Order: sequence, then C-alpha cells, then structure tokens
Amino acid sequence: MGERGAARVHALLCAVLGALLCSGLLTGCQGPSRQGEVTGSAAAGVRPSGYGAVFLAVGECSSFGTVAPTEVSCDSERAAARVVAREEGRASSGPPCPATTDFVLHISERRPSADEDGDGAVPRGYACMRGLRPPHPGDPGGGGGPRTIVGDCVRETGGGRVRETACDGGSGRGPRFEVVEAVADRADCPASTGLYVRLGGAHPVGCTRPL
Repeated sequence: MGERGAARVHALLCAVLGALLCSGLLTGCQGPSRQGEVTGSAAAGVRPSGYGAVFLAVGECSSFGTVAPTEVSCDSERAAARVVAREEGRASSGPPCPATTDFVLHISERRPSADEDGDGAVPRGYACMRGLRPPHPGDPGGGGGPRTIVGDCVRETGGGRVRETACDGGSGRGPRFEVVEAVADRADCPASTGLYVRLGGAHPVGCTRPL
C-alpha cells in the first residue's frame, strides 16, 4: 500500500473513532456536560467538613483572646480553647453554657471567610469555650467562668451582691463563702447556710457555708 493509501485508511479510522467517542459507545468515554450540570467528583456548593465548614462549631477551636475571635485548627500552636456548646441569639436570653465553661465568646453578625452556608454571614450567637490547657477558671473553685456552681467561692461586694473568687485566694481577694449545694428553693438549704447565691438553671439557689 502506498503512502497516499495509508493516509486515507488512517483518516478513515480517526473519523470512525471520533464518531464513536461523540456518541458515547466506547466504554469510559464521556460526552460534553449539559448546561448547568456538574461533572466530576467536586460538586459546586458543597463545603468541606471539619475545620472551617462552620464558624466556631462545637468541637472546633479559637485562638487566644475574646475580642474578634479567630477560628484555628485545634492542632495549631495558636489554639487556646475549644467550643463545648454553640447557641444562637444572646447569651443573656439563651440556654446556659455547660457548668465548667471557662468563658463565652459573643459572636456578632459579620462576614468572615468561613461560615455556615457560604453566603459570608454569621448569625448572632455565642460559643461556650473550654481552655485547652489549665488553669480552668470554670472548674469548681476556679474563681471564674460564666456560671457559679457548687464548689465555687464568693465574696460580698456590697448592696446584697456577691462576686465569685478563687477558693485558694489566688485572686488576691479572699473568699468568704463556699457554695456547698444547689437547690430549687431557699427552704431546701441547710439551716447553717450563711448566704444564698443565685445560680440559675433547674436548681437556681446556691446554699453557702462561711469560710
């Protein structure tokens, strides 16, 4: 067969193979996608799971500081605290944080790079945070945290008010009373109770003993 005849045969084979490819008759071939159809393994609009998929979701971590919180990987050396609960709305009117929460991050409506649904907006809410390393002010007797719980110590500040303080006196302000029991009503406190403290929750009254 001459060169000219071989060229004709080659061109014919290419035309046949091209027709088969376009018609999708060959296994493993894929025709052009229709308008609006997503092809491949990554579908449009699907956000990654894990770190960054939801801004400060439960189990994720923040950097140091309580102003303009930044979400970071919990494995990062910048990670300071982990989210133990995440609620919408204001902390003053929403569900209370877990008892041993160290501090609360108040999240206002803003536009970070990663958020719940990719529209650039994070709804107002709050995140209950637990430090990755001690000390933990939210632990009983730790002298801090958003909630007063059994085992915490308080001191009077005047006007019928009290302030939580570390039971070991580490804050420089000595404790005067320790919360020894949480009850539903003052009448349920022991007769030796020296002060009643408002705790909130299902058992809102704290019974204290003088120190």
